Amino acid sequence: MAELLLSRRDLDFLLYDWLGAEELIARERFAEHDRETFDAVLDLAQELAARHFAPHNRRNDVEEPRFDGERVVLHPEVGAALKVFVDSGLMAAAMDHDLGGQQLPTLLANACTAWFQAANVGTAAYPFLTVANANLLAVYGTSEQRERLVRPLAAGRFFGTMCLSEPQAGSSLADVRTTAEPRPDGGYRLFGTKMWISGGDHELSENIVHLVLARTPGAPAGVRGLSLFAVPKYLVAADGSLGERNDVVLAGLNHKMGYRGTVNTVLNFGEGRHRPGGEPGAVGELVGELHQGLACMFHMMNEARTGVGLGAAALGYTGYLHALEYARSRPQGRPLTGRDPSAPQLPIVGHPDVRRLLLAQKSYVEGALALGLYCSRLIDEQRTAPDPAARAAAGQLLEVLTPVAKSWPSQWCLAANDLAIQVHGGYGYTRDHPVEQFYRDNRLNAIHEGTHGIQALDLLGRKVVRGGGAGLAVLLDAFAATAARAAQLGGEAGQFAAALEAAAGRVRHTTGVLWASGDPEVALPNASVYLEAVGHVVLAWIWLEQYLALGGADSAFHHGKRQAARWFFRVELPRTGPQFDLLDALDRTAADTPSEWF
Repeated sequence: MAELLLSRRDLDFLLYDWLGAEELIARERFAEHDRETFDAVLDLAQELAARHFAPHNRRNDVEEPRFDGERVVLHPEVGAALKVFVDSGLMAAAMDHDLGGQQLPTLLANACTAWFQAANVGTAAYPFLTVANANLLAVYGTSEQRERLVRPLAAGRFFGTMCLSEPQAGSSLADVRTTAEPRPDGGYRLFGTKMWISGGDHELSENIVHLVLARTPGAPAGVRGLSLFAVPKYLVAADGSLGERNDVVLAGLNHKMGYRGTVNTVLNFGEGRHRPGGEPGAVGELVGELHQGLACMFHMMNEARTGVGLGAAALGYTGYLHALEYARSRPQGRPLTGRDPSAPQLPIVGHPDVRRLLLAQKSYVEGALALGLYCSRLIDEQRTAPDPAARAAAGQLLEVLTPVAKSWPSQWCLAANDLAIQVHGGYGYTRDHPVEQFYRDNRLNAIHEGTHGIQALDLLGRKVVRGGGAGLAVLLDAFAATAARAAQLGGEAGQFAAALEAAAGRVRHTTGVLWASGDPEVALPNASVYLEAVGHVVLAWIWLEQYLALGGADSAFHHGKRQAARWFFRVELPRTGPQFDLLDALDRTAADTPSEWF
């Protein structure tokens, strides 16, 4: 089973041959680890994912959570798998020792997470959200909140959520209406409804800590008036014991096309069904500074965005491996030049068009996994690099890469899942094979943690222009450094370097054209095209980085990597030319179309 989830050989290459995971051991935070402990935790994640998560992935899809009018009912394998996960210590893999964590590099922790996302993304979502919730509270919470809330989150006794969206607001957080009324004891009482809350209610843990964006009385309008509150399902006393039920009420479930194992909820805060102390409202406590809620929440959102991209890569990857196995074992047809109908049939992997479908998938999923792990390495650099300048540079590069790392895998690993279905032929469109579920699960990642369009506005409207274009400069510098190394080698590496340099030049030029007037109404109508084009250039850079890390090795694995790099540079990168042409023309066809014309 594990061999159909991810490629351990590829992970080892990415972690050790390319990203230098062992170099992190020299840093104080990771000093107690070594290659042996890194391999051991990867082995553990691989085993647990294959033995405890993958077997009920199909059941998650068929027997999704249901609401019996009072509580959420899930099939028992979800809880059993999560208990094994919690007992393994992986929930706190990258957290601080003083919170019960193992202080593993984020790079290793996220590589472990990818196994579970590939095996069963629905069940994996619960610890995914909990870890991000705990990490936010560890940064912005008080010492008392760290002890009372973060420690049980790290231990897996509590699970966590993020509560942003509302029925009338969707992604427009400026229109959030949930209110938080201050009380004399320094706490708050919350009133409002939150929508699309993954993991919002269940009995998989002792408690659920909701991180809720809300407005206090008299707060400024828009996102500047939002504050962040921790609102537990059960009140938590100063000594950590659980008290009465908070006034957080499950109003209903949303039923999505994928991720069906993750309960998705509508929650009412302050409905009055549960009144702690007899007073209306859900009890909440401020996290961070008043009116700085969105800035705090971005800590969780950005972690979740890179995690969503990694999950999209994992789903694309497992779909590719299933398609590859099928193509090698399914006999059908004969060689193109074959004339003898009595000759043995070929496995379909022998047909050129099937090899095309497989190679495209390989270039997408291996590139996306590499990008996600590269961003994970940047997180470690940002937090632990000995040189403050190196930490700052890593943070800048991570900022500008985050919208790409979320959206590119969500688009192109979904495309890989589509191709995996096609490799299976008619069987791929049935539930006899899991590739159709992988597609449905992955389709949700285009909307998780901000739509494709929102990421595009973030990239073009903020990330590349912030600081006078410092974000764009650091990205282009990264491209140039890799191209320079490749150019020195000459040959094929030099050809790839020249292609990357030309594409980077177009990124620089087009960004300047779009912002020449300084008018967002001119720059942003085609932001999604910009994201797609820049994303493909980023992936070309990632593929050149991998190509260089291969050195002169001569195994089938290494040859396969080189071939995927060739595909990306020869077939994929040229797609960006027409996209940059469109952007340079400042086309307004869509923007200038009145609604009544549709």
